[in-house]
Amino acid sequence: MPEELEWKTRKERIDKRLRSLSIPWNIVKYNDRLDISTLQRHAVEEYPTASGPADYALFVNGKLLGIIEAKKVTVGPQNVLEQAKRYSRGAFDGPGNWQGYRVPFLYATNGEIIYFLDVRDEKNTSRKIADFHTADALEEFYQSNKAVSYEWLKNNPVEIKGLRPYQKEAIAATELAIASRKRAMLIAMATGTGKTFTTVALIYRLLESKVARRILFLVDRRALAAQAVREFASFNTPKGNKFNQEYEVYSQRFRWEDFDENEPFDPKVLPAAYLTSPQQTHTFVYVSTIQRMAVNLFGWENAFPQNTSDPDDEADAEKLAIPIHAFDVIIADECHRGYTAKETSIWRNVLEYFDAVKIGLTATPAAHTVALFKEVIYRYTTEQAILDGYLVDYEAVRIKSDVRINGVFLREGEHVGFVDTDTGKITYDHLEDEREFSAAEVEEKITVPDSNRKIIREIAKYAYKHEEEEGRFPKILIFAVNDLPHTSHADQIVQICREEFGRGDDFVQKITGNPNVDRPLQKIRQFRNRPKPKVVVTVDMLSTGVDIPALEFIVFLRPVKSRILWVQMLGRGTRRCPEINKTHFTIFDCFDGTLIEYFKNTTDFHIEPPQKEQIPLAQIIENIYQNIDREYFVKVLIRRLRRIEKNMSGEAREKFAAYIPDGDIGRFADELPERIKSNFTKTMKLLRDKDFQDLLQNYPRAKRPFLIGYEVADEVSSEIMIRAGSDYQKPEDYLEAFARFVKENPEQIEAIEVLLQRPREWKTEVLNELRQKLDRNKFPERELQKAHKLVYNKALADIISMVKHAARKEEPILTAEERVDRAMQKVMTGKSFNEEQLKWMGLIREHLVQNLTLEVGDFESAPIFERHGGLSKAKKVFKDQLTALVAEINEAVAA
Repeated sequence: MPEELEWKTRKERIDKRLRSLSIPWNIVKYNDRLDISTLQRHAVEEYPTASGPADYALFVNGKLLGIIEAKKVTVGPQNVLEQAKRYSRGAFDGPGNWQGYRVPFLYATNGEIIYFLDVRDEKNTSRKIADFHTADALEEFYQSNKAVSYEWLKNNPVEIKGLRPYQKEAIAATELAIASRKRAMLIAMATGTGKTFTTVALIYRLLESKVARRILFLVDRRALAAQAVREFASFNTPKGNKFNQEYEVYSQRFRWEDFDENEPFDPKVLPAAYLTSPQQTHTFVYVSTIQRMAVNLFGWENAFPQNTSDPDDEADAEKLAIPIHAFDVIIADECHRGYTAKETSIWRNVLEYFDAVKIGLTATPAAHTVALFKEVIYRYTTEQAILDGYLVDYEAVRIKSDVRINGVFLREGEHVGFVDTDTGKITYDHLEDEREFSAAEVEEKITVPDSNRKIIREIAKYAYKHEEEEGRFPKILIFAVNDLPHTSHADQIVQICREEFGRGDDFVQKITGNPNVDRPLQKIRQFRNRPKPKVVVTVDMLSTGVDIPALEFIVFLRPVKSRILWVQMLGRGTRRCPEINKTHFTIFDCFDGTLIEYFKNTTDFHIEPPQKEQIPLAQIIENIYQNIDREYFVKVLIRRLRRIEKNMSGEAREKFAAYIPDGDIGRFADELPERIKSNFTKTMKLLRDKDFQDLLQNYPRAKRPFLIGYEVADEVSSEIMIRAGSDYQKPEDYLEAFARFVKENPEQIEAIEVLLQRPREWKTEVLNELRQKLDRNKFPERELQKAHKLVYNKALADIISMVKHAARKEEPILTAEERVDRAMQKVMTGKSFNEEQLKWMGLIREHLVQNLTLEVGDFESAPIFERHGGLSKAKKVFKDQLTALVAEINEAVAA
């Protein structure tokens, strides 16, 4: 094919682009009689400058605002901007002078790729844009003064009521990046740390400073859009107003069920003209889903596939002619619906369409997220949030199920149910031969009711114990394997839970995207805000973006391979809930702890690559035809044909018989390399036949087999795991490791040496050192107490007992109260105390139960002593014996 000449690129590509904008440019040839003062939105060809004629000069309202340097399509345009710069410096009638440049807005293009540079600010760098700007956009750019806006951000520190320290840091880091002229950035904040509130505060400051006037807040799902609208409506500005009293907040169209019954349903729907014809006078925030914006930009054929039962269905969305400058800033909140190349490309295409500052928010960066937003400018991890007290940590329970780990073996003669996956009809029969299913095939090809029931019963033990100890039944979220018609694992778990807990249908609910779930978003809100349901079964609908602070149990009955999904699922439980005094949540790993083990070394910000998307079959065939890596793609096609052979029905064989002998796909695959070699033209004619390709993709499949193993008995047990850093261990193993640590480190850790050899030196400083060293070595006091309760049935063992027992098994395990009572009895035996001294000894006892050490200074600072006269009073009561008494008490406590 002959190389395309530059004049043709201009006429067929660049001119076409300029004329196809929502407000098109009028393209005219330059001539000496041209009155530039009359040019409103004109692209003048071959416009003269001191450095030669510019390919296109862009005039807006009589001002020369832009220059386009054009090259033929085979030339990369990025470096061509240097030529446009030369024309800008040599322009005779530019509207200003910026470091020698007379024209502010420069473009370089080959008709397919466009680079743009605003030369007015020497810190600006060139950037790739999706299309040319309209004349209105250039006029708006020309009138704006970002330097003043950046100065406002610098001179007005982040002081918004309700922001936590790390949220202020995130906003400050973002503003610094914007002021440094960065156009893409990523904020990584753990799930549950208030990304939406942080974003609303950031948006308010961007609008106040006039860094931005039109802001798009892009979210993944309709539930998150509704949540964001609520957040804007409730946000209090520094001026004492609600956000929407100072700035317009628009959204997509919602349904009544997207909001709670007691919430006002009055979000403003964005007028389409705000998208298609952005104005300088418009200042607003628009909350939209990625799905709706994809449809608005590219039409339904280039958006996520949907059906009317999808709670995120955007049936009323339509394609609109939106210019690339419609928004100044786009903030994308966890926009990762799926991780295949096709799904992430939709997300990428939406963001890259707009010429805007792009800010990504995520708890779990994927490779495509980092690639798009380029740089993580702020991080706040789950671990840090737990340490700071803004999130709660989790405990782990390992549930061992023989079926979940080893799979199912069915013997000849066993009673089973064969499920017709089209109708749901069950045929009961006895097996005529033995069959074996791997663990991965459980709930995909076979279900074992006994296994599911025993696992739920095991979880119920912990739920009832929690109810007994805490006075409330825990909110439980169960992740099931699937929710397929007639073989739904979710449905089976719901039924078992209702039977086992026996508290009515409303107590247990399913929330999935299945059409048989009525108003799933409303059910999510009920789960969050109401006493019932207490137990919810889902597959992945509640894995991201759902805020349920009261959630206390998360059950993994489905295997998880994605680190991002694992972290997001855990994120459902990390939120604090002061109303129930939530201190932690519990996860149940129903695969014998293998999920915890698999993900133990992952972090919030480990980058996970996206899943590969299969190359379309038609593309594989075309690559073979065009001799593009032919040998490789023939092998790929053979593998696809083998897959068809395994899944096709008898009806499919009959249909294929119209194209290949006997409809035998297996034989056709075997013979394909030789067919291509010996009769390329005929073979490719068949492969490229559109009807044949359609059959290869839409051939009648064999029915999916599914069995019910009625007689299979599962062995199920469970145990609480103790956290040791990123690892989880059996309580016995954890205490054994602790005993080794104590015995091996008395010389290195003075506090251990004091407890074991020199109890007279016991004091607060020694106790604090002991706790710090144990924490640092993965033996925090809370985990040690939990392990002692499980192994020795001793709740709230004191830290002294735990260390001494680890060193010498004969040492008793005491609570702090038992230890203090023993010490006080020892100190007081053989001595006489008057009534006031006995009263003060009682105060000392109360102090010791909480602190395990006593200092003379405590009499001055501890509230319990201050209320009764403090140090001066204590000295009068005990006269000159106070210091000696303190030393004796400490020794007795440590002994």
